[in-house]
Amino acid sequence: MSRAQRRPSKEDQALFRAAAAGAKPLPDSRIHHEPPPPPAVPLQRRRDEAEALAESLHPEPLDLSLEGGDEPAFLRPGLARTVLRDLRRGRWVVQEALDLHGATREEARRLVAEFLAESMRRGLRCVRIVHGKGLGSPGREPVLKGLVRGWLMQRAEVLAYCQARAAEGGAGAVVILLKSPRA
Repeated sequence: MSRAQRRPSKEDQALFRAAAAGAKPLPDSRIHHEPPPPPAVPLQRRRDEAEALAESLHPEPLDLSLEGGDEPAFLRPGLARTVLRDLRRGRWVVQEALDLHGATREEARRLVAEFLAESMRRGLRCVRIVHGKGLGSPGREPVLKGLVRGWLMQRAEVLAYCQARAAEGGAGAVVILLKSPRA
């Protein structure tokens, strides 16, 4: 017989009775015998699984603009989406980089224009601009991030751009594919 199944000895029973001799039972009104709550039902998990099943049965065409996440990207109209996919996956080697940390808006605009012109003159195809994440900006909002992306869309030499991979600056940088100097 294990220790848990062993009956207490007469000596142990006598000690317990002596210790509990002055105890009075609680009135019934203070005893609560509520059943335990039912187990939680994972409703969101059920909805997620149902949605995943529905998507697998009726797949929508893959939108490559969202393949790397919801970060902004740009692809010049008329180019194949594979160009952007290859840029996101790092198939283009970054040949030069510009860091805009500490630059004002006007300085940044001038530096970006000069950097792109020099990159084109040198025949570079893939470059990176580090605009920062805005951690040093008022309100910790990135100021240059949106400006740089807007400027890049206006430049004819820019074929595509996307957020850099984590090892290359992530949300604080953008990788740019430039036109071939022959084009």
